[in-house]
Amino acid sequence: MRINKYVAAATGLSRRAADKAIAENRVKINNSPVDLGSKISENDVVTLDDEVLKLPEDTMTILFHKPIGYVCSRRGQGSETIYSILPSRYRKLKPIGRLDKDSSGLLLMSDDGDLAYTLTHPKYQKEKVYEVSLSKPLQQQQVQLITGKGVMLEDGPSTFSLSPLNNGFLSWRITMSEGRNRQIRRTFEALGYKIITLHRTHFGDYELGDLKKEDYKVVQNLTKSST
Repeated sequence: MRINKYVAAATGLSRRAADKAIAENRVKINNSPVDLGSKISENDVVTLDDEVLKLPEDTMTILFHKPIGYVCSRRGQGSETIYSILPSRYRKLKPIGRLDKDSSGLLLMSDDGDLAYTLTHPKYQKEKVYEVSLSKPLQQQQVQLITGKGVMLEDGPSTFSLSPLNNGFLSWRITMSEGRNRQIRRTFEALGYKIITLHRTHFGDYELGDLKKEDYKVVQNLTKSST
């Protein structure tokens, strides 16, 4: 097994975060530094920051309907966190693709590093679908700008697909594969719009469906013997 895959599986880190830890020389095999191409064998001892890593007996992924008003971190810094809602047995799981405090909808949480990698790495182009309501109707020329050359933000142009959800052009379905920080909100703010609600309904092959607010369901529970 490649070292980055092992570290991700043993820690719940994304593959990208595992790669970063390896590049920073925080990972060792049998007390020797490693590189991204290193592989491990059955009897090797792998450490991260001098702590021995072991593969989990199983991996779990849940689909959670995040409500508005909760942050996706363990330390709320004055805000309530999603971990205060979840049962204790799921509090080891980490969000895959966060939603900000004022957004709601589908949130995947997992300790499966491989899944986190394939859902978030840009090369896989995983599609996400959101429903937004705006403070005023979106004009056609602005629809063309967003879906065409894009709206220029400080980190580059932002573009995504739009389809109206009502005749007043206040509510829209957004489809995108990017995942830049607060990208949807920043795009509309740059055009003078305020987002009233932002709700995620799909992420890759996962769909929120009729799952009620604050509810969750297990979508993956794999033991070592079944992987």
